[in-house]
Amino acid sequence: MNYDVKFEHNNESEIENFVGIEIFSTSEIEGIGGIYKDSYKDFIVKEIIESGKVLEIKEDREINPYLPDKDNFTTFNLIKINMDTFKAVKKICRELKIPREKIFYSGLKDKCSISVQKISIKGNYIEDLKNLNIREIFIRSIRPTKKPVNLGSNRGNNFTIFIRKIEDTLNLKDKIEDTLKKLRNNGFPNYFGLQRFGKYRPNSHLIGRALLEEDYEEAFKVFVSHTYSSESSNLSILRKEIGNSLDNTSKLKVAYKKFPKSLSYECKLIEHIIQYPGDYKGAFGNLNSDLLNLIINAFQSYLFNKMISLRVKKGYPLFQPVEGDNIGILDDINGNLTDVRYCYGKNYDNYLDKAIELNRATIVVPIIGFDTDLDQFPFMNQLFEEIRKEVNLSPNIFNSHFLDKYDLKGSIRAQIVKPIGLELVEYSDDEIYPGNKKIKIEFSLNKGSYATMLLREIMK
Repeated sequence: MNYDVKFEHNNESEIENFVGIEIFSTSEIEGIGGIYKDSYKDFIVKEIIESGKVLEIKEDREINPYLPDKDNFTTFNLIKINMDTFKAVKKICRELKIPREKIFYSGLKDKCSISVQKISIKGNYIEDLKNLNIREIFIRSIRPTKKPVNLGSNRGNNFTIFIRKIEDTLNLKDKIEDTLKKLRNNGFPNYFGLQRFGKYRPNSHLIGRALLEEDYEEAFKVFVSHTYSSESSNLSILRKEIGNSLDNTSKLKVAYKKFPKSLSYECKLIEHIIQYPGDYKGAFGNLNSDLLNLIINAFQSYLFNKMISLRVKKGYPLFQPVEGDNIGILDDINGNLTDVRYCYGKNYDNYLDKAIELNRATIVVPIIGFDTDLDQFPFMNQLFEEIRKEVNLSPNIFNSHFLDKYDLKGSIRAQIVKPIGLELVEYSDDEIYPGNKKIKIEFSLNKGSYATMLLREIMK
């Protein structure tokens, strides 16, 4: 069987389509092109904590003493450079000689960036952290706390981003301003971005689906040996060698010697199959629960993306509700979703229209989990059924023990997201790519929303 996935141009747009990101909210405005993340210095992410405070890269505060009868955790600002959160946490655990389970954080930050976020460690690690010396990791504002940082407890993230190598076309600045104005006023589709699926190897959702279907051999092959034209050709050759050797342990050992050990998750899976041939289910027992959780999440995210895209492709509005839509009420302070929802097309439509106009309510889409009742989402249920048949998905897939084991309950997510404080801070010549322009933009997003999805609207 041919497991190659070939994209015609290997560009980001094709890969986005592969994971359900198919439409723009500003399609009537031509994109400016350009590149982002040319350097990690061009992408700065600062966590916004529950109080609304934006963490700053250089901030530091005096350290209070740890009081054992009062404090249970050591909390600090983690500044990381060109490194993902998983890797930074792994390095800290190794240096402090502590298990991964002792570290808590609110969310994952981009790898190619300078970022700052809150981290907590169970116990008193004030002195250890003061003396910690890890390349490209900086520890600031260490303090003892009674409670840890919780997953999803941050309010959002603040971004400062450069887009470079923009061709200097007629009325370029006006076009940029028009796009930013529309994004400020209307927002953009609240897609799950490529970080959720893999930028060069967009397969997390496919692994997640195979695990939910309890097809562990398929999950292994998708994870390890299937190839993508957007990935390095040399790595694709090595992956094929692994795939062609799975029924012969001796050949598999030879192929594995050439396989890059930096791909630690794949290596764990391969090593298990070498030791226990054919035990694909057991191989996934070697992966940590956080990773498996993210992989299952990716499949749920894929379905969410597909539902938004199908809605627009079928001619339904993105920003206005239709009969059968669910409308979620937003809280007064943070603009986050509350548990209060109404079905559009009944007695409250006038009030809901006004609430949406005042940014007090928004259209919501289900993230389908083991307890989701799609009958409560009449319009989206129709779209999901169409997608389910299109991708040949069993109606029983969400009865999988994986969803229950990792407590992946159903939830809701806003269909659109509006950036906060979106501004064009700089428009100038690009010193790195002479003859081109660069722009610097700043904005904030509520937690769970992706800055890259805003950038694609500008760049296209």
